[in-house]
Amino acid sequence: MSDQKNEFEQLSQQKRMSLIGEFIEFLKHNKKWWLLPILIILLGLGLLVLLSSSAVAPFLYPLY
Repeated sequence: MSDQKNEFEQLSQQKRMSLIGEFIEFLKHNKKWWLLPILIILLGLGLLVLLSSSAVAPFLYPLY
């Protein structure tokens, strides 16, 4: 019982990973590398949508 408590305390004092680091560890551990291209495409499309409402919009129209 004491060993579990010490292990829990050690784990609680470790530095937390960032969201991106945690996601990469998830991909490695679960071997879900097929999620990465989907995520990249979704982020790229989201970036295009955000930039289309700014002053950069005239330069993005040829991409559509």
